[in-house]
Amino acid sequence: MSLSFGNIILFFILTKETIMKLSSKHKHRLVSVAAGSLFISGLVGTAVAAPGMIKSLSNYDVNEAKLLKDTGFVIGGWANAGITYNAAAPDNNFNGPVTFGDRSGEFQLNQLNLFVQRAVATEGDAWDVGGRFDAMFGSDAIFTQAYGVGAYDVNTGLPLNRNHWDLDLLGSNDNRFYDLAFPQAYLEIFAPVGNGLNIKAGHFYTPIGYETVPAPDNFFYTHAYTMQYGEPFTHTGILGSYTVDKNWSVLGGVVTGSSTGGWDGGWDKQLGNWSGIAGATWTSDSGTSLNVSGTYGGASEQSSEPWALYSVVLKHNFNDKTHLVVQHDHGFANGISPGLANSSVGALLPDTAKDTEWYGINTHFYYDVSDTVIAGVRGEWFRDQNGFRVCSPGRVAAATNVIDNNGTAGSYAANFLSTCAPASYYAVTAGVTWKPMEWLRLRPNVRYDWVDGSTSTGPYRPFGNNKLDQFLFSTDLTINF
Repeated sequence: MSLSFGNIILFFILTKETIMKLSSKHKHRLVSVAAGSLFISGLVGTAVAAPGMIKSLSNYDVNEAKLLKDTGFVIGGWANAGITYNAAAPDNNFNGPVTFGDRSGEFQLNQLNLFVQRAVATEGDAWDVGGRFDAMFGSDAIFTQAYGVGAYDVNTGLPLNRNHWDLDLLGSNDNRFYDLAFPQAYLEIFAPVGNGLNIKAGHFYTPIGYETVPAPDNFFYTHAYTMQYGEPFTHTGILGSYTVDKNWSVLGGVVTGSSTGGWDGGWDKQLGNWSGIAGATWTSDSGTSLNVSGTYGGASEQSSEPWALYSVVLKHNFNDKTHLVVQHDHGFANGISPGLANSSVGALLPDTAKDTEWYGINTHFYYDVSDTVIAGVRGEWFRDQNGFRVCSPGRVAAATNVIDNNGTAGSYAANFLSTCAPASYYAVTAGVTWKPMEWLRLRPNVRYDWVDGSTSTGPYRPFGNNKLDQFLFSTDLTINF
């Protein structure tokens, strides 16, 4: 397995270097490759089934080893990489507030993720103990690190001591875009209470919302504003879930380690600040489901100002091939310091920021063209009422830290800070997912974004080269090991 895995890493490194050299002189070829991917993905509909690339190509499966089978542990992972063309040709190569696939004309190794997991039972009359640990390398790592303790307190504006879980592990001076993250590290227990109680304790992905960080679990390469700016990515704490009956399930717990209301917390800071997390899911006999979940708590140890969010997700299958998802989120954060430069938001905030809120609606519509090709479209409206949540570019915001003893803010991802303003963001994304093999997935996307916002000097222009809109064409591939 080590030889095969090494070949995987070598392939992505060589591909990254080759495309980076080509992109400055031959961007039109990159567009042609992406366009060809979209055309092929729409036409081809046959697949060769295989459980994973390594087993498919070598007939070797590490999880068949006696030790792993006897203990119930599983080792797995994936690699995700892509490239985006921005019709605005931004001078700084950032795709405005769009994140994950956030660089124009540059190959991105977004996620190289390895995990070890022992899944627990979901029913029965015996206790079961397991857990999971994930390690992620790539350009997406910064968006899923435990950054919930910002460089500055969002309520007072004073510098904070950040947590030491997974921030800046590779050294920001040498890695503007690539880093490590440990988005999950938790123990899991199945308790034979009633229908069975599942308990997680540690650091884990949020159960809130629809889209998530792991590339294999999303239809589109790019993400909705709702997911990137309106919700947490991870939590540190304790979470219990319980299936009441065939139609109802509930979850609840407490989260900590954050100065942003329990969002994206770590292990060694703000442990005196606890927030609640809860949710319920109703599933009809026909498969339609409605999930309502959210968080509520004080912002930090220094401030009891409320930080809260609720999210509603409706899923409905019109038939075996046609699927609809509708999501609505609404978040609140009070007592925000106007004019604050901080890495929880990551930019110089407008003076309108104080008692802030953000909300929006996004819809996903999917159609199964065949067993291996799915077509989809996503539409979104997201309102950042006070200019507190959406900052452009998003990566520059996430990489903002205190850089001297005077409390000066600076970003290691750029030589400038992000900008934020009260605005409504609109986006329409269309694309296909093609699985030519069970372990390989291609996702060409076409996306159009526009904004309606204002600043003291005129319309807010967060997209490349001070534009009000942008057109993106991206394609990526995901390989499951």
